[in-house]
Formats: sequence, C-alpha cells, structure tokens
Amino acid sequence: MFFEQFYLTCLAHASYMIGSGGEAAVADPQRDVDLYLKVAAEQNLKIRHIFETHLHADFVSEHKELAARTGAQIYIGAQAGAAFPHVPLADGFEVKVGSIRVRALETPGHTPESVCFVVIDEEKSSQPWAVLTGDTLFIGDVGRPDLSRTHTPQQLAALLYDSLHRKLLTLPDATLVYPAHGAGSLCGRSMRAERSSTIGTERLTNYALQIASREEFVRQLTANLPARPDYFLEDAEINRSGATALTELSPLAPLTPAELQTMLHAGANVIDVRPGDQFAAGHVPGSIGIALSGQFASWAGGILGIHSKPILVADSDAQVEEARMRLARVGIEHVGGFLAGGFAAWQKAGMPVLVTPQISPHDLGKKLQEGSVRVLDVRREGEWQAGHIAQADWRALDTFPHGLPVLDGNHPIAVHCKSGYRSMIACSLMERAGHRNVINVAGGFDAWQAAGLPEVAGQLVKA
Repeated sequence: MFFEQFYLTCLAHASYMIGSGGEAAVADPQRDVDLYLKVAAEQNLKIRHIFETHLHADFVSEHKELAARTGAQIYIGAQAGAAFPHVPLADGFEVKVGSIRVRALETPGHTPESVCFVVIDEEKSSQPWAVLTGDTLFIGDVGRPDLSRTHTPQQLAALLYDSLHRKLLTLPDATLVYPAHGAGSLCGRSMRAERSSTIGTERLTNYALQIASREEFVRQLTANLPARPDYFLEDAEINRSGATALTELSPLAPLTPAELQTMLHAGANVIDVRPGDQFAAGHVPGSIGIALSGQFASWAGGILGIHSKPILVADSDAQVEEARMRLARVGIEHVGGFLAGGFAAWQKAGMPVLVTPQISPHDLGKKLQEGSVRVLDVRREGEWQAGHIAQADWRALDTFPHGLPVLDGNHPIAVHCKSGYRSMIACSLMERAGHRNVINVAGGFDAWQAAGLPEVAGQLVKA
C-alpha cells in the first residue's frame, strides 16, 4: 500500500493519496493538483478516485479539474447537492483501490454532508487501518458547527455528537486518524500540532470527546465560536459546483506606478506581500501589508473577501506568482494586476512613501509607564484570556472587516499580536483608514513575554 499526506502549511490543510495495485485515490485535493499527478507518476499509479469529505469552506478544492485530467470518479456525501458528476455517498458505500477497501461513514455535524473514509488494507488485516476524518474529528478538537445555510449551529453540534460517538468512536482504538486540517485552521478552535493520531489517543485526550452529555457538548461547541470569515460560505458554493481550472485564469497585467496610483485613488485594494519589516520600512500609502510568510491567503480572503480584485506589490515575479496561486486557493481568482518592478519602481518614480513605526517591548513598557501610548491587542479571544498586557484594549483582527476599532487620532496606539504578523496587517488597515499614529510592536506578545515583562489574564476590554 502507498499512502502520503500532503500538508499545505499556509492553509493548515491536509490532503491524501492512497495507492495499491496500480490505482490511486486522492482525498480532499488542494487547488493546484500537479503535485498529485507527479507523485502518482513516480509511484506508477493511475488516479481513479477522488474523495471529498465535505464541501470545504476555507479553501477551493480542485476535484473537478483533477477528475478532468485523470478520468477519475468523484465521491461526495449525498447531502452535498453537488452540481458536478459524482457518486453520492451513504453509510457503508465501499470503493476498492487495489487491495484497499475504502468505506464511507456519514458523519454530519461540521456540515450536513460530512463523510469520513475508513481505510482497510486487506493485505494486512480485515480491521480498519486508518480513517480520513475531514473536518469531523481533528487532532485535539472537532469541527466547528456553524458553516451551514440550512442548519443552526445547535442542530449541527447535536449531529456532530452523534457522529463522533455512534460512528468514529466505535472504530478500534488503534485506527489511525488523519484529518483535513491542523493547528491554525479556523475550522476548529484548539487543534494540536501533530499531523495524525489514533482513535484511542483522541478518546483519551480530545477535550470534545470528554464532554459527558449531548446537551453539554452542544452548549460548549456553540459558545464563543471564532469569527467566521465571510468567504467561507462562498467557497463552499464554489466547491458545490466545481471550480474553474487554474489554467483558465487570465494572466496578470503589469501596472506602472502612475497606473497604480490612479487605481488606488479609485478605491482599489492593494496587497503588499513583502515581509513585515520591509513593509514597515516603506510602502505604498493605502496598501495592506499581508506577508507571504504566514497564512497569507486566509487573511486576504477574510479581510478583503474573494471578490476584492486585489493588486499585488511584490519584490519579484516569483512572489507575484506565489501570491496569485495562494489567493486562488481560497477563491480570489480575479487579481487586478501587479506593480511592475515592485516597490523599488514606486520609489524610483518619486511616488509618496509611508513608513509604519515599530517599537520594541522594552520601549513599549517604558511608554506605558509614562502614559504616552495606548495598546491594542489583535489576537483571538483565547490568546487574550491566556495572558495579555494589563493596559491593553482588545479587538481581534478577524473582526476588522466589520468595522475598525474606534481610535483617538491624536494619541499613539501600539498594536500587537502573537509575533507581529497580524499586527502589521492591522496597522496597515488603520493607516488606510487615515490613522497616522499607529505603531507596530516588533515581535508581538511572544517578544513581550521573552523580555519578562508583566502580563495578566482575564477580562476583556474591547476597543
């Protein structure tokens, strides 16, 4: 048996290939499918089957293109209402991949159509070897229950409880667990960093599986859910119909500094993908700094939406192409072009440049003692509750699309997150709105803690 996990760090997304007897199946494929074709060719396998655990909301799956390029059959839950050719799945449906049996388990809860796939390697045992759990069961967590247009979170959470206890937890403890996401994904709340687990380990360590009653499970799963990006429901609809092939996307147009300035004045969205320190040292006024180094596409989709037609500022053509691909993975297919020559061309043309000041934790501590600066924490609620700067206000970056924090324009405000990635995005959004007294805290709360500066835990003070 051949088995490989493909982990896409920028989306915390895991997809899989299973192979035997010259045949292969791919589960939950990412947008760019060449990697599956390459590995299949290397292993002398032909991709015959494509399994989707559900209609993904946080990324666009390229099941339709992969099927077109391989002739493979797509399998998805019967409740998905998929508009592309597919086999609708119900409990007990089995697919043979060489000597491997793959059995479908209907596990509604994260979404109504969610399905898990039990993998049985008949050459070794008649018992399940692994289960591909999609977003139903994560490592240390379970899927969020608020991504449906047809069910309430409470209804989905109740279904999820039943799916976990009546389906997945009936599998042998030794069964390996391979989910569709890892730590950092917004499809759950407290996933661990491991890429796999077992049913037995999750039974003992997963907080959600320790909850004693169905009622309490529903209460806990629907309380304090992280903000749901608006593009999630749109991506699910793209996946319901099947995405456009990447080869059909239009080439990007190069723009001169003068053209970019005109488009900015007309309200265009400009994303600067350079590292945060470079953005802070100088950038196009009105641009948003979202570095390629982190969860770039998720933040671009969450902040701007998938119909934003952003224009890119990058250091190289390679960065432009990487940004374009990563945006397409979350459904941002229409990119308005890129600044030819990058920021260096903007400077050479004598265009205005904006600098975002940065401050060290030690200097911030001194200014807080003087009362000469405010602090805004843009981490998520769980991070805040675990520890924060006593004088800080709190406003998670996830909520910025629904309105920026109310600020005193005459008073400097230092913005921080965990490491400085999200805070730079926040600073650039506030600058775009006209605030000129924003300062990025270099290194974020990690640096504050490393410096041994004081922190507290507890009550929220929202900005």
